Amino acid sequence: QVQVVESGGGLVQPGGSLRLSCAASGSIFSVYSMGWYRQAPGKQRALVARITIGGDTYYPDSVKGRFTISRDGAKNTVYLQMNSLKPEDTAVYYCNEFPPRTSYWGQGTQVTVSS
Repeated sequence: QVQVVESGGGLVQPGGSLRLSCAASGSIFSVYSMGWYRQAPGKQRALVARITIGGDTYYPDSVKGRFTISRDGAKNTVYLQMNSLKPEDTAVYYCNEFPPRTSYWGQGTQVTVSS
């Protein structure tokens, strides 16, 4: 069974940066499109970045120009570089395939943007 583990979250001031990492026990990152998702309190989980096998990326307007998704197939890891963070970016961040596979949801990593 594939296990996905997110890390790198924390408390950061507005305007700061964080780099999230996502590692999987299986080689899913090399054969599927991957996505980073987030869920803020009281809101539904939403996609914030997606990367295809070919390296094409997609970002919603809310994070475009601030977030960058990347993948390292050799390390079986997906990253999310987040710059110019805003309080509204506060959420639990998850990675999963795109579209997501129910059994791959991990514990996520908390990102809190606050002064």
